Amino acid sequence: MQNKISDMVFCISNDRKLKIDKKPIENMLSYAQDTIEKDEAGGVILGRFIKGSNNIVIDVNTEPMKGDIRTRTRFKRGKKKHQKIINEIWEESEGTCNYIGEWHTHPEENPSPSTTDIKSWTKILRNDIFSSKYLYFIIIGTKSIGIWEGNSENLNIKKLKNGKK
Repeated sequence: MQNKISDMVFCISNDRKLKIDKKPIENMLSYAQDTIEKDEAGGVILGRFIKGSNNIVIDVNTEPMKGDIRTRTRFKRGKKKHQKIINEIWEESEGTCNYIGEWHTHPEENPSPSTTDIKSWTKILRNDIFSSKYLYFIIIGTKSIGIWEGNSENLNIKKLKNGKK
């Protein structure tokens, strides 16, 4: 996808920034479906709300686990094992590292959410408990990364623009 991997920064609602650290980017990219043998992969993204700026930093992502459903064109995250990691990281960080959203791969160069993705994201926004008005949804393609912001109040989902550092 790119020779040198670095942090990524996106412009999000209310003139804020969303930064994805290098480590989770590298980890998610390692699952890119760049060969026909690779199934979709995914997990959750965890990060911090930066005091004084309301910006967000994504520090961690979970990886595919036993209990997830993975095929070439489908990923469904198992709940229990990913939730256990969310809880452990939240406790270890004394409540500063929070659930920020979800990530998965697509076997396409420039990913876009499927109807199934939009339905799943809307269900998460409507039903799950999280610390913010917004959640973020990352899709790793074979040539690019797409990220969408979901608003829990109006269930609007919009694609974010990459804001270069």
